[in-house]
Amino acid sequence: MRSKIAIAAALLLPLSGQYALAEEAVVEEESSLTVSAELGMLFKTGNTKSGDIKAGLTIEHKQDRWLNLLSFNALAKKLEKEDETTGEEVFESTDNKWDIQGQTNYSLEKNGKNYLYGSVFYEQDKFSSFSYQTSASVGWGRHWWKTKKSSFFADIGPGIKYDVIRADGLMPEKSEAAAILQAQALYTNQINEFVKFKQYLVAKQAFGSDQNSVYKSETSLTTKLIESLQFKFAFRIDYDTDVEEGFENTNTETSVTLVYSF
Repeated sequence: MRSKIAIAAALLLPLSGQYALAEEAVVEEESSLTVSAELGMLFKTGNTKSGDIKAGLTIEHKQDRWLNLLSFNALAKKLEKEDETTGEEVFESTDNKWDIQGQTNYSLEKNGKNYLYGSVFYEQDKFSSFSYQTSASVGWGRHWWKTKKSSFFADIGPGIKYDVIRADGLMPEKSEAAAILQAQALYTNQINEFVKFKQYLVAKQAFGSDQNSVYKSETSLTTKLIESLQFKFAFRIDYDTDVEEGFENTNTETSVTLVYSF
């Protein structure tokens, strides 16, 4: 009898080990972390004309029904100016522009299409009429379609936006808070094994007719160089409906960067 039990245990142990490995594999599939960093040159038109260094960091974390996104972008700017003493053209470092954005999505059903989201955004831009701009929004979103090659995500919800308008020689710094309706959309298309297209749109529509609304668009094309290194071309448009006199409503950025994922 003991020998039969020993034989049964010997047969079951490998199977239990396989089941444990399978469970670990499921856990690993349900939780993943992706980090990518980019660095490159940017040419900007609008309020300023300059050559800049662009750096960025994007973190994406998936676990069960949760999707967490965090992105950080910064510009180190140098502008060519004439030295008042010598009259020679020199490059002078100026203030930087940077922004940070975070969003959390929670799927309403496992592997389902509908989700709830919460997002926050903060930006400092010394080249605009705002000292800084920040916003927060919550709402509902949906994976309208997702295939092996393409996907389309969109969400919408109420929120609040807070702008601090830069002081000038005549007016002190002032702030403006506004209720907004935020809508976002992201379309991706894997054109082939090496090339991927992305189109991101966001609108922050203020309810007041005399309040500033914000619209942003970023179009990008990435080409895989090696497994973890990509070449990225991006074109970005930022539009504010209400800016101070002497500043442009529309600013554009054209950038070429190298992206390293790990």
